[in-house]
Amino acid sequence: MRTTLNIDDQLLLRAKAQAAVSGVTLAQLIEDALRESLSRRERVEERGRVRIITAKGTGTRPGIDLDHSPSLLDIMER
Repeated sequence: MRTTLNIDDQLLLRAKAQAAVSGVTLAQLIEDALRESLSRRERVEERGRVRIITAKGTGTRPGIDLDHSPSLLDIMER
């Protein structure tokens, strides 16, 4: 099907360059990208909601500083 689209100039230049490097037509590159984008969205919708499990408590153990990476690594290696 033939259609007309308005595409950002820089995006079009990048797409043409990518098509040339890949050895495909611009139309094929755009079709493939659109299929991939739609497929990715469908997979995200299929996953549904994620239930986040939380824990009760008063926070971290005494002496643990979440802003100090080296001490966290030491604790995790124990």
